[in-house]
Amino acid sequence: MSIMLKKEFKYYLDNQEKLLKKYNGKVIVIIGEQVIKAYNSKMAAYLDSIKKYKPGTFLIIECSPGNDSYTYHQRSRIIAPA
Repeated sequence: MSIMLKKEFKYYLDNQEKLLKKYNGKVIVIIGEQVIKAYNSKMAAYLDSIKKYKPGTFLIIECSPGNDSYTYHQRSRIIAPA
């Protein structure tokens, strides 16, 4: 994650429960410590945000319970030789 977006991500984590009450299931755009707007999809959030803000200055994240919206799980079919 960009060090520039560390503040935004921390804001999301610190306020996740409060944000869920208002934005559960929506994709939100955060700048600093403020939700700028909520969208129905990440693509809509991105396309609208790049018209107004410089890329790398805003965080787009799905507002949902737990950590699934910001955790990446990678699986591989590669089997190491014995």
